Amino acid sequence: MSRPPKLALPLRDGVAASVLACPPGDWPGLLDFLVERMPGVAPAVWQQRLQQGEVLDERGQVLPLHAPYRPGSRVYYWRSLAQEPRVPFEARILFQDELLLVADKPHFLPVLPSGRYVQETLLTRLRLATGLAELSPIHRIDRETAGLVVFSLQPATRGAYQALFRERAVGKVYEAVAGLPEPLGLSLSLSLSLSLPLTRRSRLMERSEAFMQMEEVPGEPNAETQIELLQRHASLPLARYRLSPSTGQKHQLRAHMNALGLPLLGDRIYPQLLPPEPADAPDYRQPLQLLAQSLSFQDPISGQQRRFESELRLMAF
Repeated sequence: MSRPPKLALPLRDGVAASVLACPPGDWPGLLDFLVERMPGVAPAVWQQRLQQGEVLDERGQVLPLHAPYRPGSRVYYWRSLAQEPRVPFEARILFQDELLLVADKPHFLPVLPSGRYVQETLLTRLRLATGLAELSPIHRIDRETAGLVVFSLQPATRGAYQALFRERAVGKVYEAVAGLPEPLGLSLSLSLSLSLPLTRRSRLMERSEAFMQMEEVPGEPNAETQIELLQRHASLPLARYRLSPSTGQKHQLRAHMNALGLPLLGDRIYPQLLPPEPADAPDYRQPLQLLAQSLSFQDPISGQQRRFESELRLMAF
């Protein structure tokens, strides 16, 4: 007998229902399975969810507190939403049609729910604003980075758009603010060898002693970024740069600029990994000066050429 298709359940406060597949096992009851499978959730919380009808089977029926465990089935539930500090910046929808939605994400707002961020994410805010439960990002940018994020509206065509990013068929341009390449901030030998524009190719790997940081290591390059100087600040030893990555390694732009002796202004990871900010009182005064400024690609469904540009700006020059 074939398994029923996944349920299209309504959003709750902009958050979609979570789904758990029930593997083979001999748990006496569903509650026993949930408690063991999700140890981060207190047993009393699962008991309350079941009693309040917030756990459903794969046909959308409420599962009672003493429901037996059924291997091979699916279980749906809604996460309890803790009170989250409000990120005091708004996202803007720049474009929307029947296939795609393009948003301008502010600094400090995560794209997807993760860890302590559930409601205060770009996805949740956009689902609340549009009512589109199937909305899903086809790529990501860091929480600290501002700028363009593209969302798919239709599950049937989502894979075609994701393939564009996977196959490096998307033109991506970022802007960043960092120090000057010469004569301030660099050793004499490096300033003489650094000539912009340049293309940085290197192999990036996570540092074993600091998993948040990437570092350049010997080996076949897996990251490539074109770096151009756009504008020098009139009175400060700073400059605005155009960064055009042709690959998409974790922290690629930040790591490449740091390797050149030009860490981005406001970066809490490079060159030095700083302690996490308190969840209830982050400092919004010094955002990372990195902006996903433009995206361009040939639409795999319509065949038309698409180009989107952010309306956000970094610090004034």
